Amino acid sequence: MATFKEISDSDIKTTRSFLNQLVDVIQEDISGSNTRKKYQVFVTGGIGPGVTSSLFQTIYDQDFSLQTSNPVFDLTVGIFSGSAAVASSSTGQDSTGKQLFPSSSLMMREKMSNYKQFAQLLLGNSTTQFTAPFSNAAATDGIDHAMFVAFKRLFARDTIKKESFAMKWYVSASHSEDSKGPNLHQTSESGSAIFTDVGASSNLEVSFGGEVGNIVNSANTAENVGLMFYQQGIAIFDLAKVISGSQHVSGTIDAMNNNSPQGVGYGKTVIGARDWDTGLPSLGRSSNVNAKFIPDLMVSASVDNIINHLASCRFSSGSNTAITFQNLTNINSTLIFARATADEFNYSSNPTYVNTADNRIRVIETGQEATQKAFCFITTVGLYDANDNLLAVAKLSRPIEKNNEKDITIRVRLDF
Repeated sequence: MATFKEISDSDIKTTRSFLNQLVDVIQEDISGSNTRKKYQVFVTGGIGPGVTSSLFQTIYDQDFSLQTSNPVFDLTVGIFSGSAAVASSSTGQDSTGKQLFPSSSLMMREKMSNYKQFAQLLLGNSTTQFTAPFSNAAATDGIDHAMFVAFKRLFARDTIKKESFAMKWYVSASHSEDSKGPNLHQTSESGSAIFTDVGASSNLEVSFGGEVGNIVNSANTAENVGLMFYQQGIAIFDLAKVISGSQHVSGTIDAMNNNSPQGVGYGKTVIGARDWDTGLPSLGRSSNVNAKFIPDLMVSASVDNIINHLASCRFSSGSNTAITFQNLTNINSTLIFARATADEFNYSSNPTYVNTADNRIRVIETGQEATQKAFCFITTVGLYDANDNLLAVAKLSRPIEKNNEKDITIRVRLDF
């Protein structure tokens, strides 16, 4: 049978180490239609065929229909319930206190609900507003229109490493000249910016949702554009700061009524109509030919319409890196030192170690019992509890010879 030795507390040590992994998300993964999965869970009622939309979309690292694909992050938007956009577009409340909105706006309650859910998770209060910077924020630093990037546990791991996050983003749309036609679904060839959490280590805050750092414009680190909640793996961006919100927007979006322009299709409408489509209906304000990304697009478009624009235009399309960061995995380890002194474990538990015919140890030659000493090769260490139940087995990479002239210590490491 095997030889046992009790392990004392002095033979057990605990330690902690960290493992970093670099994550790169390319532009095509975000903008591609087969790598961005939609969940059609919202359907309008009333007039027209209705508008169907997701509440968020999931970006995968390859075609999401493949079994080998992995979800990288969820992308969605939200509007603060106390914002000017909500106040100006709301028509009041019903008897239960539910906000009411005209048919010229879409999914306002859902956008407000998205914002509240993240506020509850990260700030501990669904009615609290996010601010960038997180603390010492001025009245103008409140985030009214937010883009939420929630990284999956597979990629965020235990936390996102501080000062490792960077995102390439196109601030301006394709153009703002009226003669060039709609710009809602076109990407700018210039106007890109890099947003990063540089400096977060020295200005780290702790909130209900864990450690949080400010995301800034790399070209001007005094310009705070969002927040990074490291343990949660969630980045929040102020859309009024990361896009040219005052820039004119034009193009077709989903609508729940039947005033679609000719050639666009039933259930569609034009936002920001200009000279090329004079007389066509616009969504948002009445005859709103001066529509802007904020607040007009945020109020008038569905969540899918907005995410489609952000994913395909603001991240652009190509093989360049759109988002990069390093994650951090905490590895808790228990080190157990199995010690064998010179006089211990010099015999094998293998029943063939002893010749049953003459009760002779096989490794000692006949007639050499006085000069040769027993030895064995250690191959396995078993860890047992107080009731002799086997808990773990450690296999050595190669057998180690043990005799009465060797004092051996084998370190067993358990990671979890």
